[in-house]
Amino acid sequence: MADRDPDTQGEATRRVRIWDRPTRVFHWVLAILFVVCFVSGSRGQFDIHIPAGQALLVLVVARVFWGVVGSETSRLVKLVRSPATIFSYIRTVPRRVPDLYGGHNPLGGLSVLAMLALLLLQTGLGLFAADVDGLHEGPLSFLVSYDLAREASELHALVVDILLVLVGLHLAAILFHLIYKRENLTGAMVTGRGPVPAAFKEPRIAGDGRAIVVLAVSAAIVLGGIELARIAF
Repeated sequence: MADRDPDTQGEATRRVRIWDRPTRVFHWVLAILFVVCFVSGSRGQFDIHIPAGQALLVLVVARVFWGVVGSETSRLVKLVRSPATIFSYIRTVPRRVPDLYGGHNPLGGLSVLAMLALLLLQTGLGLFAADVDGLHEGPLSFLVSYDLAREASELHALVVDILLVLVGLHLAAILFHLIYKRENLTGAMVTGRGPVPAAFKEPRIAGDGRAIVVLAVSAAIVLGGIELARIAF
């Protein structure tokens, strides 16, 4: 990202549509499901925790697919930047002006990739996990030994701690941008629109119908795969 003169920052910007509706819905539903999974797991409410975890897995798989066929700003390739670009961006962080990236900045992109990878690992491990007494088990725990199921459960708990750190950093970054850099990232994720440089080319936005197909395919893969495993084994 080119460095910008703060004196001309307000004159050289315009508001455009940055985020499509499916990406915004994913963002907020993901946050809700994560809280539900964390609270229910902490309280031992596995009748809530297990189906919520499966729903979370469906959502994350859908987000990965959407990162391939969705809107331009939601594509996974847009989250990967070269080391030179990342270090160049880091040098601009102390400047008290909005980034105006029109999407995820280089550090934000890495954060999203890390969170998606950890959520896939977390929910995948949950499928095979089992508690100490074997009273509560993931839907695919019958495919592995009890010892492996316990290891999956322990790793499941470890990944939660790592995710909580990432979530904390995510919230801190939002506050940093809002208070220090005077950029409301949350507002853009609610309305879909945000400020960009005047010369910014508006991103291609995919329709809701495509997202519905992606979600249906993801649900079929995850839930259908679990059911097929139960039938086959």
